[in-house]
Amino acid sequence: MIKSHNFPNKAMREVPRQQQLRQWVEARLNAAVPALEPASQDASFRRYFRVRVDGGSFIAMDAPPEREDCRPFVRVAALMAAAGVHVPDILAQDLERGFLLLSDLGTTSYLQALNEGSADGLLRDALDALLRWQLASRPDTLPPYDETLLRRELELFPEWYLHRHCGMTLDDTRRRTLDGLFASILASNLAQPRVYVHRDYMPRNLMVSTPNPGVLDFQDAVYGPITYDAASLFRDAFISWDEARIAGWTAYYWERARRAGLPVARDFGEFCRDLDWMGVQRHLKVLGIFARLHYRDNKTDYLEDTPRFIGYLRAAAARHQALRPLLALLDVVESAAPVKTERTS
Repeated sequence: MIKSHNFPNKAMREVPRQQQLRQWVEARLNAAVPALEPASQDASFRRYFRVRVDGGSFIAMDAPPEREDCRPFVRVAALMAAAGVHVPDILAQDLERGFLLLSDLGTTSYLQALNEGSADGLLRDALDALLRWQLASRPDTLPPYDETLLRRELELFPEWYLHRHCGMTLDDTRRRTLDGLFASILASNLAQPRVYVHRDYMPRNLMVSTPNPGVLDFQDAVYGPITYDAASLFRDAFISWDEARIAGWTAYYWERARRAGLPVARDFGEFCRDLDWMGVQRHLKVLGIFARLHYRDNKTDYLEDTPRFIGYLRAAAARHQALRPLLALLDVVESAAPVKTERTS
């Protein structure tokens, strides 16, 4: 996450790597760059800066190569553009140093723009773009979202949220309960047809643009369960909607997906179940990731949104008998006194 700091002068504000990025951008644009302005927040080690030159605006991405790899970003950007999805143009690249110069998709994210009046139009645009992305799917093109990866994500929940954040050590009985839940969740997820998955298709990564939406943060795309991106969009980390509205958007997507020939479940109720179970996997993963961001990475703004995901999990567990043991576990989790969430050194 990009943080702003109050340094006394410009020279102190620019660390050497940022100076390298600025010099590289100036050489690519053949123009002096007055400043690199922080452009967005990110949970990874990537940083994004807005560059304003001669009335134009660009985005410079800094992805330290020892921490991040720009190659998947470049590859997935090409796939999404070919599918008719609006993503940034890659204007210049230095993969060895981890620098990219991108077109600017604007300053207004879906998270900023969404409200009661705008939500239906914006979400339909997002779902139409998602359909185009999924229709372009081909096997053996993106990494598989397989059992190994899905299970590794689930294990973030007991490791980081239960143990590190809540101070809980699972006894044998509760660990068996959790293992049984994980097995059921994975069986449901892996039974779904597979398509291209953005993997973080949420309002903060969608920009209000022409054409709409502009899509960001796609470098972790995989080939996996067809409901994953819709689950991410409908049950977001930072904004929630009532169930009736989500049901309407779900029906909109399902009907168009069926007409387009995508392999969604033929029965709408079955599709909604698939969506719920995929959401449970994501919600558990996100709880673990948000705790890890806080305790390992000193990114302290995420934990305050964990109650939203507890609420999502409770609602899904209440709808599906096989998930009911999760309610009992959440009761124990919420009664556990969390450890202090002060920033670590």
